[in-house]
Amino acid sequence: MSATMSPTAEPAPTDVAALPAKSSSFYTAMRLLPAERREAMYAVYAFCRAVDDVADDGGPSPVRAAELDRWRAEIDELYAGRPTARVQDLVVPIRRYGLLREDFQAVIDGMAMDAFEDIVAPDEATLDLYCDRVASAVGRLSVRIFGVAEADGIALAYHEGRALQLTNILRDIDEDAGRNRLYLPREKLAAIGLTRPTPQSAIDHPRIGEVCAAVAAEAEAHYRATWEIIARCPRKVTKAPRLMAAAYRLYLDALLARGWQKPRARVKPGNLALIGVALRHGIV
Repeated sequence: MSATMSPTAEPAPTDVAALPAKSSSFYTAMRLLPAERREAMYAVYAFCRAVDDVADDGGPSPVRAAELDRWRAEIDELYAGRPTARVQDLVVPIRRYGLLREDFQAVIDGMAMDAFEDIVAPDEATLDLYCDRVASAVGRLSVRIFGVAEADGIALAYHEGRALQLTNILRDIDEDAGRNRLYLPREKLAAIGLTRPTPQSAIDHPRIGEVCAAVAAEAEAHYRATWEIIARCPRKVTKAPRLMAAAYRLYLDALLARGWQKPRARVKPGNLALIGVALRHGIV
């Protein structure tokens, strides 16, 4: 239910989003929706993928900046009743489900955080803002499409988006370091003596497990809050969030079981575990 619920065969990297692959838990979750809601979700994710492509593969920084500015302007024009061709598919979902302009703009702002300089050991507040923009903002769009009541939907987007994004960050620490990125928070790195961390020095540090365990504990708290919200919502509107929360939790559990010391093998829950999640939380 967020940009972190990216429709790849496993959870997305720390930047978002692509259209669904048939083997993915995202695809399974979206298939559970009625046709109109499913098409609305695909339109939102097409937008997310487009702006993500600009951030990751849009050429030199001035070109990417100009293109993201064009997206911002086109979202503004869309809400002013003058949609361009590439946002036309969002017209009906916005009208039907009350999707908010500021959430689309937040997604663009999240892409911009990755687009122009590598994120290296952000402070806690910056990391939380990043999670809000790249994950929870997409969640806020998604819960309106799912039909979750407003207050519970906003809370669900807040907690589930952060749970999924922190899981991604923990899963991808080595891959991110290879791209000169480090999403682990500065304050937690300072606590193990890394006051001027580089991505490589962080992932090689003998106490990096303490940092990862602390971030994992935060993710676990967000998963608990997610399930508390889901439990008080009608089951018919929470099939997709339930499936995504349960599927992503498998990744966090696998990371905790594996540990944080090198060599860190890539984790991927087995197909039977994922099928079990689908049966328990999605289809029934």
